[in-house]
Amino acid sequence: NIALDSSQLMLLAIGMTFVIITAGIDLSCSAVLVFSAVVGAKVMSRLSGSPEQVKLYEFPHQNIGIPVGLAAAVVCGLLWGTLNGVLITKLKLPPFIVTLGTLGMALGLGQIISGGQTVPYVPYDVQSWVGARRFFGWLPLLVVITTIVVIIAMIVLSTTRFGRYTFAIGSNQAAARRAGINVDRHLIKVYALSGLMAGMAGAFEVARFATASTAAHSADNLNAVSAVVIGGTSLFGGMGSIVGSVIGTFIPTVLRNGLIIGGINPFWQQVAIGA
Repeated sequence: NIALDSSQLMLLAIGMTFVIITAGIDLSCSAVLVFSAVVGAKVMSRLSGSPEQVKLYEFPHQNIGIPVGLAAAVVCGLLWGTLNGVLITKLKLPPFIVTLGTLGMALGLGQIISGGQTVPYVPYDVQSWVGARRFFGWLPLLVVITTIVVIIAMIVLSTTRFGRYTFAIGSNQAAARRAGINVDRHLIKVYALSGLMAGMAGAFEVARFATASTAAHSADNLNAVSAVVIGGTSLFGGMGSIVGSVIGTFIPTVLRNGLIIGGINPFWQQVAIGA
């Protein structure tokens, strides 16, 4: 259950690890998650039946609507991440400023699309098919997917040219350019990866709750940064690991779980976790 609760933040932290290793930051990931979830839920509802049918909670075409809706969420995240990368590299703007701006854009557009409300009329079967599916009666599908993503990210960061370029750019961008690395193209890929992870987290949101809300996940961007830095990734770039980020993600989640079980006041929970 702790792993399931950590799955969305884990995806954000994986993307953030690559970004911070390049000495950048992505403040927009939480808003991209929300936007992706809203779009995914809207597409899913629209393609699962006519407006009259879905209002009666009848979804004759959900076999099409559910996978297309989840895919739409992931694609939205990828596009936002690519936009971040292009603005940072082509306009030579600081990542902090760009991603702070796209944070407001993504969240605002998500609220416009949803009308500022929780998205209704999403097929409930998205939960039974994906969000609540468990192997062997106890292992959630979303945890399996997250674990696979973590393993792939570990391999990419530690053993591939993409990972080496990421560390090189974070250590010394000018030296990386002189070594023949196309820094701009690689940074676009890194921010696109972060957006992709946020889009996947948005798809998880729809799959788990069969809805999407613009009021949730407001602090997930800072939580992701915290998890990555607690896990040993340097904010100055050039150093970090996926394993560290995984541990950094679990620390506040395990603490929060224990404090809830212990019956601690929610406000004191925030103080304890912050400490």
